[in-house]
Amino acid sequence: MCWYSVAIMPVLHATVRGLVQGVGFRWFVCREARVLGLTGRVSNRPDGSVEVTAEGARAHLETLLSALKRGPEVSRVERVEHVLSEGTVGLVKFVIE
Repeated sequence: MCWYSVAIMPVLHATVRGLVQGVGFRWFVCREARVLGLTGRVSNRPDGSVEVTAEGARAHLETLLSALKRGPEVSRVERVEHVLSEGTVGLVKFVIE
C-alpha cells in the first residue's frame, strides 16, 4: 500500500473580461505568476475572456489578482470575476494553454 500526502493550497480561479485577447495578456499573467512562484494555467476562452487558475500562497495570489485587474499596458480590463478557495491544481509550474 502506498501512502502519500497532497498539500491543500489556496487556489485562485479568475475570469478576466475586456480587451484581453491578442494583446499579450496570457504571457503577462504567466510571467507575473512565475515571478510569484505560483503554479497553474492561463487560457483564452471562446467568449473573448481569459481564464486563470493559480495555486500558491494567499498573499501571492492576491498580488496576482491585483495584476489581473491592471493587465499589460495594451490591454483594457473591464472586470475580473474571481473566487479564492482551497484545493489543488496539480501542476508543477505555471503554463499557457
